[in-house]
Amino acid sequence: MEGAVVRSTLSLIGPGIMLVFGVAFSGAWALERRRPYLLHIATACLLFALGAMCQVLHWPAATGLNAMVSGALYTIAVVLAAQGIMMRSGRAFRWPSGVALVAGVMAMLWYFFYVDRNLLARVYIQNFGYGLILLVAALRLRGLARARPVDRILFWTLLAFALHFFPRTLLTIGFSAPHGLQTFANSVFWQALQFSLAVLGAGLALAIFAAAFSDLLDDLRRDRDFDGLTGVLNRRGFEEAIGGGLRASATPASLVVCDVDHFKRINDTCGHDAGDAVLAGLGRLLREAARTQDVVGRYGGEEFLIFLPGTAEAQAKVLAERLRVEILNRDFPVPSGLSRVTASFGVVERHPAEDWPSLFKRVDRCLYAAKGKGRNRVAGMEELVSASAAVRGHDAGQRKPDDGRDGAAPVFFQAEGNRRRTHDALPDMSGRQPSKGRA
Repeated sequence: MEGAVVRSTLSLIGPGIMLVFGVAFSGAWALERRRPYLLHIATACLLFALGAMCQVLHWPAATGLNAMVSGALYTIAVVLAAQGIMMRSGRAFRWPSGVALVAGVMAMLWYFFYVDRNLLARVYIQNFGYGLILLVAALRLRGLARARPVDRILFWTLLAFALHFFPRTLLTIGFSAPHGLQTFANSVFWQALQFSLAVLGAGLALAIFAAAFSDLLDDLRRDRDFDGLTGVLNRRGFEEAIGGGLRASATPASLVVCDVDHFKRINDTCGHDAGDAVLAGLGRLLREAARTQDVVGRYGGEEFLIFLPGTAEAQAKVLAERLRVEILNRDFPVPSGLSRVTASFGVVERHPAEDWPSLFKRVDRCLYAAKGKGRNRVAGMEELVSASAAVRGHDAGQRKPDDGRDGAAPVFFQAEGNRRRTHDALPDMSGRQPSKGRA
């Protein structure tokens, strides 16, 4: 009697571990309801623990009913676990498939108990069936094997957990099932089953927990580094993202600045909702145009930056011109009475070992050159030099004979000092720009 109590107690260790994980996943889901896969995993752990306790404690007492109840709990738990893990990566089964799997397994268990009673068949149906379900889930997620370390750990743990069902069953029960409940409870198969599920099941649960925690950290970083309106990096995220590119010695690399023309007029005339829609559409356009290695960010209210590694200024100007034309031809939500939305661009190629403040100052001056020449155009260093030369020639012709001072700088250079004093302020992430913004 004492030995039976000890065996039952030890057999409850695995279900107890699953129960703890079920409660933990339930708490995680309650705090982070944006992740429904956590609820699936929590329910799977709880059902699996309940199924194991039904077998260990003989609830219900009738053998056939116990086999059906525990089998249903196990099967639903495995399907929910596979569904939850795949749901995290957007690869979940269709629900009718899950229902069909549960119904199929339960139909076979019923047949091999009430029609052709065969314990060995039920053992193989459950163990091989669960292994196949989890193996299919792992294969559908094989892309995780090349993803982040936490995703790789999850994939290999899931694959190991799925595969272990096959050799463990073959090696511990073979082709002859033990007769009688007591013999079955003392069999190598049952002991190996409890041990493997406790160890590998706990390992899988920990891997899922680590993946969920990593997802949460990624979301926090995204909220910190991305602009919610436009979907591109915010100022902090952009500067952090290009830090590695600026430190790299490889050249060339170019920087493009894009600024919406007359944005204040859009806000004042059409309302801030229309202004937000213009910014959101522009952010989407820039994301679609960017290559994998490019970095796109919203640096100010209506000002966007694109860092182009491995791109010379001439190539960057081609891209900027294409974007300018696409913006001009795109239908933004502004009244038909207003002129179409346009944008001005500044483009520069980074000098070797040039730091960020110097690079940004040069591209900013190019943008002002584009604004000064009428907006809705692209200006690089060539256009900036040409504009500066024209201004100097104009000033020399207007200089008084007794005045040795140079004439005043053009408007788009005079404005730069004022802009420098306000540009460092973080942008309003709602898309609304103060009236001091550039026209």
